[in-house]
Amino acid sequence: MKIAVLVKQTPQLSEVSWGDDGLGWPDNVLAVNPFDEYAVEEAIRIKEKTGGTAIAITLGSPDTVSVLKDVLALGIDEAYHIQSDNYSSSDPQNNAMALAACIRKIGDIDLVLTGKSASDDDSGLVGPAVAAHLDWPQISYIKKIDKINDSVIVAWRSTDTGHDVVESSLPALCSVVKEINEPRLPSLKGKMRAKKAEITSFTLQDLGVEPAPTIEIKSIDAPPSRPLGEIIQGEPDEAVETLCQKLKDDKLI
Repeated sequence: MKIAVLVKQTPQLSEVSWGDDGLGWPDNVLAVNPFDEYAVEEAIRIKEKTGGTAIAITLGSPDTVSVLKDVLALGIDEAYHIQSDNYSSSDPQNNAMALAACIRKIGDIDLVLTGKSASDDDSGLVGPAVAAHLDWPQISYIKKIDKINDSVIVAWRSTDTGHDVVESSLPALCSVVKEINEPRLPSLKGKMRAKKAEITSFTLQDLGVEPAPTIEIKSIDAPPSRPLGEIIQGEPDEAVETLCQKLKDDKLI
């Protein structure tokens, strides 16, 4: 079985700031998208159980190769980089088109895993769009894989009220949530192997992809400030009565 995991380079959230000049987006403090770490871990676990191969694919400028080195150190077997100097993380359709073309070019992939979304835009659109371009079934928000073999996957899909048990034929694309596992840390041996590993690179031309802009961001604004809350003082019975009256006055109850 060959499992591919899609990884994205995103800013470390602790370094993102908001001020009078707008959003402070650090270009020099980048790491693997936190949600993708769970997809990487699950790909490695499936590989270890089935004796298969786990590969990673990323899209972006030459700097994004660093995330491939990071996941190779964890136990990913092969890494592929789609070169795109004009990469825009806000254009999921174009990005999905390139990723799907890379998956087809590599060939013989049974399962594609992604994180539920990326921490920079939180859209969660690229995974489903890749599945659409490949014409593959997809299962989203997986928190547990019950069964997987060369032809079928059975998984628990998270819902607002619990989970659904979903079965799909393979090949398929699945997005995972953080409840699925606990990502491992790289070993020294893994780090040494990652330094020496060769990364296969494709250009968009190699993949036969000609991106066309589909989304344009006009502006990014901070959410409006919330009004300060009110603390109701007094004895418990009095406070409850006051609260109920205020809720009635505001037609909330």
